[in-house]
Amino acid sequence: MSRLDSVIRRLTAQRACLGLAASLIEDRDGHVLELGLGNGRTFDHLREILPGREIFCFDRQVAAHPDCIPDGEHLFLGELETTLTQAVARLGAKAILVHVDIGSGDEDASRRLGAWLAGQLPALLAPRAVLISDQPLPHPGWRTLDLPEGVKSGRYFLYRA
Repeated sequence: MSRLDSVIRRLTAQRACLGLAASLIEDRDGHVLELGLGNGRTFDHLREILPGREIFCFDRQVAAHPDCIPDGEHLFLGELETTLTQAVARLGAKAILVHVDIGSGDEDASRRLGAWLAGQLPALLAPRAVLISDQPLPHPGWRTLDLPEGVKSGRYFLYRA
């Protein structure tokens, strides 16, 4: 498969999972966390499909398109080890949806980071929050949800806390 086809499949899977997650939380209160702002495409999509929701973004540095950069109140910059601790203190356990996009191209490092995040995220989650990730987030208290039709197993991961 070409790299172009691979990215198209990944983004199609991501969009389908975000759409499903949005429908799962539509009647629930809480904010959204975007771990891995990147170029801001997913943040922009979340704003469109979840109008009125507060969305807090995390990244090491800003590299997003200017139209896709959250304001300073909704942006945590720095290493996750620091910014997640800041978020717990500031936001508490009120996130109803978390999107994790942390894949670095180094599969082992990305999976280790996903495993570490699974231990850190509960302090930010509202009951029955939905998590979407490009990496496995192994946590004994979370239930794996079925992926949307057409999304290949292992391409994306969907959980209910």
